[in-house]
Formats: sequence, C-alpha cells, structure tokens
Amino acid sequence: MSDAAESLQFLTTREVADLLRVKERKVYDLASAGDIPCRRVTGKLLFPKAEIEAWISGAATPSAPAATEAVAPAPCVVAGSHDPLLEWALRESGSGLATFFDGSLDGLERLRAREAAVCGVHIFEPQSGNWNVDRVADALAGRPFVLVEWAMRRQGLILAPQQTGTIKGVADLRGARVVVRQPSAGGRILFEHLLTDAGLTLDDLTVCPSTARTETEVAALLASGDADAALGLEAMARQFRLGFVPLTRERYDLVIDRRAYFDPPVQKLMAFCHEAAFRDKAEAMGGYEVSGLGTVHWNAHCP
Repeated sequence: MSDAAESLQFLTTREVADLLRVKERKVYDLASAGDIPCRRVTGKLLFPKAEIEAWISGAATPSAPAATEAVAPAPCVVAGSHDPLLEWALRESGSGLATFFDGSLDGLERLRAREAAVCGVHIFEPQSGNWNVDRVADALAGRPFVLVEWAMRRQGLILAPQQTGTIKGVADLRGARVVVRQPSAGGRILFEHLLTDAGLTLDDLTVCPSTARTETEVAALLASGDADAALGLEAMARQFRLGFVPLTRERYDLVIDRRAYFDPPVQKLMAFCHEAAFRDKAEAMGGYEVSGLGTVHWNAHCP
C-alpha cells in the first residue's frame, strides 16, 4: 500500500486525538485497553478511518488486535534523563545500547511510542515527596514495563568559581544568571519546585539563553563563565572543579521494557553494574549511592 493510500485509510494518534478533542496520551490508553479500533504495525499505532467514524457514531464496537499480530521489539535505545554514571556504564559494559537523552518526560513518551527500550527518570512528585512511581504508572499503566532503581544521587546548586561562597541557597539566586533545563527534564521539575519553596519564580532570575539538555552541558556552561549557577549533580561539579551547594538526594530509576530486560544488551549492562569496577567508579565520581541498584519500585499490571 502506498503512503498516500495509507493516509486515506488510516489516522495517526495525533489525528485521532484532534478528532476526539483529547490528549494523545488518552488515545494511547484507549488503544491499550482495546476500547478503540486500532492496528499495531511494527510498533506503530494506526487507526482505520472508517472504523473510527463508525465507533464515534456508535455503530460499531472495537475488537482487540489479533493475538497473532506481530509487534516488533523496541529498539536498543536508552532514552530519558541523562546520567553521567549510566552513560559511562553503557560504554564500559559493551552493552551495545544507544542513547537519546532529552529529559525524563521525553523518554516516557518514547517508551510509549516504542522508540526506546529503556528510559532514565528522576521525576519529583510534590504531593507524595517521592520519586518517579506515580508519573511512570500514570504514563505506562497496563503496559509491560518495570521500574528499577539505578542510584541515589545528590542534587544541588553548581556554582561558577566566582560565585562560590556568595550563593548559599536557592533564595540567593534572585537576579543571578542561571542555566535551566528543558521543560521535559526531571531537573526542571525539581528546580521549579525548589524555586516555589524559596518564594521565587523563573522570572526572578536571569535565565541564560542556552538551554542545557544534559548534566554535562550544565557544568560546561558554568565552567565557561557564561552563567553563575544551575541545579545539577555533585558528580558534575566535582568533574569540572566547580562549587557545589547540596540541596537534596534524589532517586534516579530506569524504566525498562520487560521483554528487553531479559535480552543480552540490558543483561550485559546490569551484570557489569554488579562488578567492583562499577562501584569504584560511582564512588570516585561522588554524590552517588548504588547499594539499591536493581530494586523494583513499580511493575505494571498487564492483562
């Protein structure tokens, strides 16, 4: 079937969302529950236009996809939040897993779209004071994923050399040149929460025009003198020899496709992380506690 013919017969997730006037996430949930007519082809959801129109009019009810339908495995990609220890371990373990780090929320969307097999997350949940579980469960309910601990990390303010001793907390950031992360980043969510606690907003800061998309970019901008402060990891402050004001300990987890978990790339990574070389590296980088690595914090209930 040509692309033009397919576009006439099938709707995309976005097109269905626009048609129903709901968010794309709701369409994914309807499809996962078998409540809307859809087809899954090599991991991509397609919606037969005629069936959708009949479904909306109430003239038809959806039927679950055939049990024999082929679903391609998720690609060997680690998405989500950047973590320097994870980046090192992926390389040193020889896992063969590629990376696309662009923030915790972006990674969850890539898991939903089957564009990645693993996603790193550190999403603060203000109502409970916990990390990751509620947001992951909401995004991936009914889907075959598991949430396992990677490490506890020390987050705080990384300071340019000239600001060490001057900025002692979030309240001192008023008017300072501050690097912020992209909206999809867990660090951005945490930072805005800390600003609120200090009675500040982003408008009270001089936000640098360059958005840092990884922990390394945050530290590099401070080391270059282009900014005064940013929320970041103690490990990066050490690596770039910058000042650091500790603020909190956070849990960085991996969301893993359950089928991919038992495949050689992920197994190779996890096996390496139980070796002494991994523990030694975590200690040398600073700000990491890896004794809980592998602890399961959430496991999707799937039909």
